[in-house]
Amino acid sequence: QVQLVESGGGLVQTGGALRLSCAASGNIFRINIMGWYRQAPGKQRELVARITDDYSTNYADSVKGRFTISKNNAENTVYLQMNSLKPEDTAVYYCNAVLLDYTRVQRNYWGQGTQVTVSS
Repeated sequence: QVQLVESGGGLVQTGGALRLSCAASGNIFRINIMGWYRQAPGKQRELVARITDDYSTNYADSVKGRFTISKNNAENTVYLQMNSLKPEDTAVYYCNAVLLDYTRVQRNYWGQGTQVTVSS
């Protein structure tokens, strides 16, 4: 069993900043990818950013230059620094982890989601 616990969401004005954190714990042998997705009302869930075990990163075009993903391997934690926030960034943000458990089976896990609201 693996748990992903997110924190850091909230309400911020346009142009403001927030930092999301996600800590993974449990039956973890190795984390291959950690990332953040978001889902706005009436829209599909979309990738925001992800980081691999070798620190390669990918970002959605809409957040490039404003958001930065990073991680702490020792603590199995991933962060998303969000700057210059816009109203269109308003969504529920979900942490995602693709990892190997101790049986060496690769599994995909999701956090419970944290609300980010950007007011205009």
